[in-house]
Amino acid sequence: MPACRFKPLLAEWRLVLSLDPDQAEDNKDGEMEYMLLTDILGIEDYMGDMDFKIAGTRRGVTALQADVKLKHGISLKIVMEAIQRGFEGKAVVLGIMNQTIVRPRSEKKGNWPVSEEIAVPIHKRSRFLGPGGLHLKSLTAETGVQVFPVDESKYCLFAPSQVAMDEGKEMIEKWLVEEREPQLEFGSICNAKITEVRESGVMLSLHPAMTPVWLLLRVVHPSALGLEVGHEIAVKYFGRDPVSGQ
Repeated sequence: MPACRFKPLLAEWRLVLSLDPDQAEDNKDGEMEYMLLTDILGIEDYMGDMDFKIAGTRRGVTALQADVKLKHGISLKIVMEAIQRGFEGKAVVLGIMNQTIVRPRSEKKGNWPVSEEIAVPIHKRSRFLGPGGLHLKSLTAETGVQVFPVDESKYCLFAPSQVAMDEGKEMIEKWLVEEREPQLEFGSICNAKITEVRESGVMLSLHPAMTPVWLLLRVVHPSALGLEVGHEIAVKYFGRDPVSGQ
C-alpha cells in the first residue's frame, strides 16, 4: 500500500553506542565511559551496544528507533546526546540533499511505483475476481499489478510503473465490459429462462447482461413442477440484493 507523503525533505542518521565490554557487564548505575559512533559500514551495528536511528525534516522528527543490547539499559544523558547528535547529522544530510533538489518532483518518472483506487459494483465483483481469484492472479503475473481490497466496492491497484498500471486497467476493463443491462421496474412481472436445475431450486436468467439468480424451492423438487433447463417462467422482480448485488 502507498505510504504517507511528506512535502518537506526527509533524512535519516544512524549512531552506535560503544562501551568497554567489562564496563558494559558490571555497571548498573548508568555512569560509564562511552563513545557514540556514526554507523556507516554496519560492523559498528554488529559490535556496538546500542543501534540508534533518527529520521525527520529540519523542523522535527518523524521516526526514532533504538536497539539497546545492555542488560541494565542506558542513562538519560546518553539518550539526549544521541538525539542531539542525530539532529546534527540529519541537518548535514538535508543540506546535501538541498543542493541537488529543494522540493519533491512535481512529475513522476516512468519507472516509479504508482497506486490508484477503482470502484467495482458489487454485482460485477465475480467478473472482476474471476473463478477462484483467477483474474487477479493473471493480472499480477502478466503486468505486476497487485490488488488490495479497500471496502465492499473499492479496490486499490499497486503497480511497479505507470505503463504496468495502464496495462492492468485495460485488462480489468475487458473483464467488466458487458452488454447494457435493462432497467427493470420494481414489482414488474417478467419472463425468466431456466439455465440450471438442482434439488434446492433453479437458476434463472432475467437477461443475458444480468447475473443469473437462484430461485429456491423449499417444498418440492423442481422436476415435480415440470421445470427443465430452457423453460421460461414468469417471475416478479424485487430489485437487487443489497449484500450480494444479485
